[in-house]
Amino acid sequence: MTAADLPGSVPAAAWVRRHLQYEPRDASLFEQALTHRSAARSNNERLEFLGDAILNLVVAQYLYGHYPEADEGALSRLRAAVVSGASLARIAAALELGPALALGAGELKTGGFRRESILADAFEAVCGALYLESGIDTTRSTLLRVLAPALAELDASAETTPAGQKDAKTRLQEWLQGRGLPLPRYQVVQVEGESHAQTFRVSCDVEAVKASAFGEASSRRRAEQAAAQQLLAQLGL
Repeated sequence: MTAADLPGSVPAAAWVRRHLQYEPRDASLFEQALTHRSAARSNNERLEFLGDAILNLVVAQYLYGHYPEADEGALSRLRAAVVSGASLARIAAALELGPALALGAGELKTGGFRRESILADAFEAVCGALYLESGIDTTRSTLLRVLAPALAELDASAETTPAGQKDAKTRLQEWLQGRGLPLPRYQVVQVEGESHAQTFRVSCDVEAVKASAFGEASSRRRAEQAAAQQLLAQLGL
């Protein structure tokens, strides 16, 4: 890791210009959004609270318009796939958010800038700051551009799932929960190819029933779905 990769090595305003394609009027607002509570009393927790609501609104509105046949439950599952902590952390990592973070000494020492929760929370805080400064219209257009890869992946996945049918991961989870069993564990076991054309191999393990399966696809999420589908087939479901 070079010095340019370390937290705090990229000014907040510069990060916003480069990755959000937005010119901030109040750089201090975005500095606060990218400041973890371990670094200062004036941190991003309040902005995170606001940004969480704004992000959910933008994604919910997108899904409502793009999936007219989906019921409330299906829309909720689709939204969760985009705004979950793990998903937001991947988006934040792709936006190279880590070097723009301000962290306390303890978090720096333990690699907090790689932690999913910190990355996801900071991204939500940025959403809040963007909304406060620019309003909902600019925030919506900016977020939809940033979220475009995750939304496109969601759209492609939905095309393979018949209307009204739950996806494989959801069906497997509900089957296990209905029997009081632990949830499956997904793990990326191999990634091949260049960054623009990767193939992910993911394992799905359910220790309670001594079953495991593998799935391969062009994204981690699709590979997880493929692995869950294989495991459902093993269980005769």
